[in-house]
Amino acid sequence: MARILQFVTPLLLFLLPAGLRELLSPTTIHHRTPPMGAADDGTTSTGGGEVLLHPLVLVPGLTCNELEARLTDAYRPSVPRCGAMKGKGWFGLWANCSDLPAHHYVQCFLEQMTLVYDPVANDYRNLPGVETRVRSFGSTRGFQRNPEHTTWCFEVLRHELERAGYRDGDTLFAAQYDLRYAPPVPGQSSEVFSRYFRRLTRLIEDASEKNANKKVILFGHSFGGMVALEFVRSTPMAWRNRYIKHLILAAPVPAEGVVVALQYFVSGSDLMYIPTVTQLELTLRPMWRSFESSIVNFPSPAVFGDRPLVVTAQRNYSAYDVEDLLAAAGFSAGVEPFRRRAVPKMNYFQAPMVPTTCINGVGNNDTPEQLVYWDGDFDAEPEIVYGDGDNTINLISMLAFDEKMRRQPEQNKLYKSIKLHGAEHGTIVTEDWALKRVMQEILEANRI
Repeated sequence: MARILQFVTPLLLFLLPAGLRELLSPTTIHHRTPPMGAADDGTTSTGGGEVLLHPLVLVPGLTCNELEARLTDAYRPSVPRCGAMKGKGWFGLWANCSDLPAHHYVQCFLEQMTLVYDPVANDYRNLPGVETRVRSFGSTRGFQRNPEHTTWCFEVLRHELERAGYRDGDTLFAAQYDLRYAPPVPGQSSEVFSRYFRRLTRLIEDASEKNANKKVILFGHSFGGMVALEFVRSTPMAWRNRYIKHLILAAPVPAEGVVVALQYFVSGSDLMYIPTVTQLELTLRPMWRSFESSIVNFPSPAVFGDRPLVVTAQRNYSAYDVEDLLAAAGFSAGVEPFRRRAVPKMNYFQAPMVPTTCINGVGNNDTPEQLVYWDGDFDAEPEIVYGDGDNTINLISMLAFDEKMRRQPEQNKLYKSIKLHGAEHGTIVTEDWALKRVMQEILEANRI
């Protein structure tokens, strides 16, 4: 029987309608034709009938969010040129990251992007006199543009969604956020994210109302996956049941942490994907260290245990030793916010209690597992010992997140974990074959 099915199955696939045949076929997606049959009226054809699209909100990765700034009289620039925009309204602060090294405003950028930790409020804020806001909230055409990487920031995914019938501002929306902050867990204050969560709540409610009160699919990639998850968990259960159709997380950065976060923090390597030389990386490093988002993804002791993550000739540092590592790397000021802001996130878990799909890349054996600074020079690039993951997120963190999601019986019934062998962290929403599976899950969430 098995041999008969082996020969008959391809024939059966050939007899199916084109849209359904493409969905079931193992071949890769072709960008010039829709992954499913697309229409112009907010529907998509699966070959077995039309599917009315549910509104979809995209939450992007960290560096895809653009920021604007406004300087008030309270701003005291370190050099006169940094105050040139004082009193002149809003201007682009974090926009095209490839543009930064070509200009003389690195010092001003660093200063105006820097955050200050307030130990009394246990929260972060801008420097005095610097006001910031996110650009283009709500529109999927408002992500950052990088001429060197034109496929980044949901550009390819957006095109595929439009081929499937989605339309920006009608059924397709985006929820950009301030990349410097991190979503809070219960017991933590966050003025910026509290405001963002209220704004996202209104966006979802409006999107639902605009689409005949249909529930909304929330899709988060990378750090945006963490943001989307924490948002859902922060809402009342009755609201989730009313408005959230499905939560889809593509390569989400888990609270269990990743080793590469230590590399970014300690060395300043590849900060925010700015094309730089080492000298500029070290210049930007203090700015990065001031962000809450720089410390929230350090490896959790509960997952990584006492294995050495950072190695020097004098001492090894495990996930239990992060506070000592911060001091050794010259940032003792980070110990208190790490202890009060990041550690509670590592130790907190609550199931979102909505249908959830998590898509991860695995089998990528160039994911940092250990950083070796043999001579103790944290300004230098480390030697890296690699292991399995998606080249950013360690496999052990993915599996720990899956285990937590499945530990809650009711959530387990609503949880689907997909592991794509060979998919990478940044390209899981751009490479043809991985994108095809992502699209399948989005369209499947519409049908369920």
